[in-house]
Amino acid sequence: MAEIPVISNRILHGLPAFLRQEIGERALLQANRAAGFDLELIEDGNCFIPHAAVLAFVDAAARAAGEHNLGILMAPVMDVANYGTFGRYILGADTLGQSLKHAIAALRYHCTDDRMSVAIDGDEARFSYGFALAGRAGYDIVASAAAGVLLSVFRAYLPVDWHPLRVELDIDEPSQPALFEDVFQCPVIFNAPAVTVVMERHLLSAVSRRTSRPSVTIEDVARDRGAGAPRALLDVVVEQIRAQVLTGSVSIESAAQSMDTSVRTLQRELNRAGTDFRGLANAARIQRATELLRHTDGSVTRVSAELGYSSPANFARAFRKVTGRAPREFRSKM
Repeated sequence: MAEIPVISNRILHGLPAFLRQEIGERALLQANRAAGFDLELIEDGNCFIPHAAVLAFVDAAARAAGEHNLGILMAPVMDVANYGTFGRYILGADTLGQSLKHAIAALRYHCTDDRMSVAIDGDEARFSYGFALAGRAGYDIVASAAAGVLLSVFRAYLPVDWHPLRVELDIDEPSQPALFEDVFQCPVIFNAPAVTVVMERHLLSAVSRRTSRPSVTIEDVARDRGAGAPRALLDVVVEQIRAQVLTGSVSIESAAQSMDTSVRTLQRELNRAGTDFRGLANAARIQRATELLRHTDGSVTRVSAELGYSSPANFARAFRKVTGRAPREFRSKM
């Protein structure tokens, strides 16, 4: 089974609410079904989702809405500041040039198989981003949204009336290219090698426009994201289960869908790794249960429902089997 690229769920921060408000609940529901997650329920979590699930989500939303230009509708509201510690590390740099270096250095804690670079060409500076599944269905939306994210970095350092020299997108030229130029307020080049924002080189020395910026280090990003975005298949599956647990509904069908593979293939690969989906799911649920019992005041019945158990009795049996204690006993011994 080929490596499955993943990316932080933070990239979709605010998007479910945006879709509901601008397009409608029906489009959001169809997008969630296509992705295999209720992305709104994991929005405040700290997990990784497959690139394929991101593409499925935005492609389904666009189809449900009949909106071919969903990407440029999203672009103005995309903001790296919403990307948790990763975003704060990027925007915490003193200058724009340092900020772009921070983005490149921390990328491995944000995703796998994507790439980022800064290139100097004469008086121009080019900040580029390459998505791991560029060219797949839905990528035209992701490309436009990604340009919006890159621009959000620039706008944290440059005057409000600044506009890029040009934006380059690695997608086919659309039927209405002028719409893209209206949104990005500059010329837009299509069929480019990557998503790129081009600016004047001397602006790399621009200082942050933010008056209050807490210090954030690459070590902070590492602590927040563990060892970085998962690469091994087993780690990716565990991450998908963890995300599902946050929604209260865990199934191998949804996990396979989000990973763009079949249930049979996923089962086979897990068997090769010496485990199975049910065992991984049970472990993830119980781990979450211990966290909820330890750090919240919710009743056992509420914890059971939040984790998707059919009844508190079934939850109690599963919990005792793993921990040796009933949920109430576990909480009373803390």
